[in-house]
Amino acid sequence: MEEEIGNDESLTDDDLMSDSRVDYDIELYNRIGIQCHNLHKGTNFKFKSRKMYRALMFSYVYFDITLEATDPATGSILSFQTLFGDAGRRSSLGVRMLWHNLGSIIKPIRNAELQDDEWDDSTVHDFYKGPMPKWFSDEAMERDSKKYYVMPESELHDNDWLQLLVEVAFFSNADRRLDAYLPLELNSVVVETLEDEPREKLKANNAIYYLSYKCCADPCSTPLAGDHLAIVRKSMDGKPGHLSLEVALTKEQEKKSRHAN
Repeated sequence: MEEEIGNDESLTDDDLMSDSRVDYDIELYNRIGIQCHNLHKGTNFKFKSRKMYRALMFSYVYFDITLEATDPATGSILSFQTLFGDAGRRSSLGVRMLWHNLGSIIKPIRNAELQDDEWDDSTVHDFYKGPMPKWFSDEAMERDSKKYYVMPESELHDNDWLQLLVEVAFFSNADRRLDAYLPLELNSVVVETLEDEPREKLKANNAIYYLSYKCCADPCSTPLAGDHLAIVRKSMDGKPGHLSLEVALTKEQEKKSRHAN
């Protein structure tokens, strides 16, 4: 039996503590839903605003979200529905956050419904499953260079997908204790994937992203200011609107996890 939670109630999950933090979570979920649609359909829609959402508690929390997006090509505003699953932490696999987008549809007609909201892990290659990888080595890149794509600096900026990835990684690094955006700057991105085309590796269906970035906030205002490394694993199960994101534990989070156990 599902438990439904309305917009104005805080969640019981320890990771979703204050209303402001829930709001920040939900905005990230919204933007992932839009980017998932863009990746599947080749569109370039931009998140505009959240209209409403409801949270459903099963084995983990799901969010059924209605939002608005804009199409920069036409200026039109579109109504979207997205279903998002937050599975939380998987410390035994080195995962701080596991998120699933399980549907993203444009709603041109009232009461349009998402289809097939079950994630199918059996279709994902074993390379993208199991424990999270460690940071790549120079030797690994030389030994298997076809798997890696080092993004040119010119491609690091003005890229909505990369910006979203680094924000998700930073949110995980902050142990989900953020209630507002902090300025982030990408230093470098390396993509590892079994898919072939070098320039398509950034948007490969399945890939591992090694992100080096900086939080440019005033060090006096947050201990999170400074340089960071993050590993994000993305997978798709082949179903429309489906996307999985896993963020690796940082070294500090790994230490805390070992001590907790």
